Amino acid sequence: MKRNSLPILTTLLLLPLLPLPLLAQTRYDPNVLPKGREYFDLRDGLANCRLKFEREKSGRIAFLGGSITAGGGWRVHLMKYFQEKFPQTKFEFIGAGIGSMGSVPHAFRLERDVLSKAPVDLLFVEAAVNDTSNTADPDHMLRGMEGVVRHMRMANSLTDIVHLHFVMPPHMTDFNNGKTPVSIAQHEKVADAYGNVTLNLAREVTERINAGEFTWEKDFMDLHPSPFGNQLYANSIARMLNAAFAKPLTDSAKPHPLPAPVDPKSYFRGRFGNIAEARIIKGFTLEQSWKPADKKETRPGFGNVPALVGTEPGAEFEFSFDGTGAGLFITAGPDAGRIEFSLDGASYRSIDPFTEWSAGLHLPWAVILDDALQAGHHTAKVRIAASHNPKATGTALRVFHLLLN
Repeated sequence: MKRNSLPILTTLLLLPLLPLPLLAQTRYDPNVLPKGREYFDLRDGLANCRLKFEREKSGRIAFLGGSITAGGGWRVHLMKYFQEKFPQTKFEFIGAGIGSMGSVPHAFRLERDVLSKAPVDLLFVEAAVNDTSNTADPDHMLRGMEGVVRHMRMANSLTDIVHLHFVMPPHMTDFNNGKTPVSIAQHEKVADAYGNVTLNLAREVTERINAGEFTWEKDFMDLHPSPFGNQLYANSIARMLNAAFAKPLTDSAKPHPLPAPVDPKSYFRGRFGNIAEARIIKGFTLEQSWKPADKKETRPGFGNVPALVGTEPGAEFEFSFDGTGAGLFITAGPDAGRIEFSLDGASYRSIDPFTEWSAGLHLPWAVILDDALQAGHHTAKVRIAASHNPKATGTALRVFHLLLN
């Protein structure tokens, strides 16, 4: 991730000189569009946050996303952009990027990681890459993203929201085959319903590469962008912001409408439940400061923290909740075992949380047990299965949070 570190630049609209090993010969001009059209949709615009920045001289901006957000890069450039665009304004920036996180965990952690800080004027949210990689069910992509947006708007109807669709090779393949990537299509449904701004950076990068302006291998390099890629992201976001801020300033802030949910099963009442409130039946212990004993890495915030830990088949706990859905926030590490669960006494179902990244990392992972329950009081029993994924080295289950909707 070190290549995401780049000195703050004084402008976002000109491509800086980069060391030659990081930048091949390009024809990239951030203000010349390959197809003659932009890649953003302003919809209801960004009038509310602009009004706050210009008239009240204060602003709170949150960045919610995965490792592409956590790594800095484009986000650092963007903070500089706001400070220069509104030089008299005092900004607070909330960096809520956590590696591996997609829209589902975003929805459940929004309260803790963003809303607990105070009202937000502008939210940037991204999950297209991790939803493509981590989320098998397209419905969950929509329910997670709507969970973020609707929860945010229920907390503050004035908050402006921007969806950023970052790029990865499978997205480029889809666009080149005439298809919209599923995660982007699902997120766009939410943005359109709620009037949010979107910026399709995945399509822009694909079309600029097709136009011969630069290459993926030598310039952009990875879905965790090189400094060149981060600057491209920042340039494009700046164009979108400049277009939004060029509109006439309104006299007063206008609450965004709250439409009927796109999907009533969306996680807009999602929150973290306390693992200390779970009832241990057998085999689990509540460790106050868990850390891996195998020297494998964890994501920031997922080591030296409380965890409900079981390692043997048959270990079991239960928890009760009111709502329509529940899940577990776990680590899917090298020894992650299969999970079996029963809701309200029904037959046990199973989930295998071991992932293609689990062998080398205690990966934070959101597991939805069920999200289609009748509203009301429910009890979930969770146990470790006797078998495990052939690639896993054990049968461990480590739970950091209950996921309650």
